[in-house]
Amino acid sequence: MPTAVNSATNAASLTGATPTAKTALSDANASQDRFLKLLVAQLNNQDPMNPMDNAQMTSQMAQINTVTGIQQLNETMKSMGGQFASMQALQSASLIGRDILLEGNTLSINAGTARGAIDLPADATSVKIDILSPGGQVVDTVNLGPKSAGRQPFEWDASAYTYGGNPSYKVTATQGDRPMPTTSLTRDTITSIGTSGDSMSVQLKGRDAVAYEAIQAFL
Repeated sequence: MPTAVNSATNAASLTGATPTAKTALSDANASQDRFLKLLVAQLNNQDPMNPMDNAQMTSQMAQINTVTGIQQLNETMKSMGGQFASMQALQSASLIGRDILLEGNTLSINAGTARGAIDLPADATSVKIDILSPGGQVVDTVNLGPKSAGRQPFEWDASAYTYGGNPSYKVTATQGDRPMPTTSLTRDTITSIGTSGDSMSVQLKGRDAVAYEAIQAFL
């Protein structure tokens, strides 16, 4: 079940110890005990005229020790992975309230203003942004004019926006008379941090939660 972290989360609840390591040790000890019992039974029932070779017995003991060690290592790594995810979420709690950029063209309106950004691979002589309703209708246009290569932020006055649902935008950038490819980025605010297993996600103010890895930039 996912665990959400917000500004009121108790830090101790994320860093508490788990019984995973103790369980792994108990399972390893049980495996060794079963092996020794089988080995003793094998020795008791061996042919006196053809006893078990010492090298063979030593090899079997080495194999069980190797298997037990690998099992303990796997359980320890699982435990460390879970603790790392919890610590990462705890440390990321300071990001709550920060704005981020994600790849996408859906806008979130905050206090009558929608903000986003675009990545330009080269200098553009003209950049135009069409604001679209959820149905795809152009409701406004923002002319940015010439822009340099790199990340360029923009904002749109959404005070007159009356459509239901979030608007989106379409970028038209040109270099001379040639169209230029661009990458659309949307801006939103982190409201909480969530963990599920070893993965972490962020809940956003104006849209569904996204994976932490999807964040392009913190603002």
